[in-house]
Amino acid sequence: MTVSEQLQQQLENTFVGKPWYGQPINTLIAECNWIAAFAMLPGAVHSIAHLVLHMTAWTEEVTSRLKGNTASEPARGDWPAPGAASEQKWHALVTDLDEANSNLVKALQAFPEDQWNNLIDDKRGVFEPRPTYQEMVKGLIEHQIYHAGQIALLNRINHVS
Repeated sequence: MTVSEQLQQQLENTFVGKPWYGQPINTLIAECNWIAAFAMLPGAVHSIAHLVLHMTAWTEEVTSRLKGNTASEPARGDWPAPGAASEQKWHALVTDLDEANSNLVKALQAFPEDQWNNLIDDKRGVFEPRPTYQEMVKGLIEHQIYHAGQIALLNRINHVS
């Protein structure tokens, strides 16, 4: 199995598969109603909608880097505001995350196999040493799993409250 295939398999397992640690991200998000998604619980820093938008922003940034662009903050920003709460807005946020993941899979498939161990193009000096493209994608998958845990907890608290 190629590196591209391995990363795609890990990504897809995280979002729609059967990860060993629990539910995939799409299932966790599907269990959220729009009211719970925008709720700001006491002591919470982010809502579920905020987390989904953050995950989308970083998925788009990693896709951009795989397409040859220099590393930067996500075009949407690191923690973009989700805007006014509505059912329509929630569905748009979920659709954006799905589309970002589809685009990432396409970028993984198109990425040259012999370049996975190359260092990412990052002139900001944020990470020393710079990660490889493979490490970057694995890091994004870990990032998404981390935030999936937060979504699961917030959704559980919302249903108990």
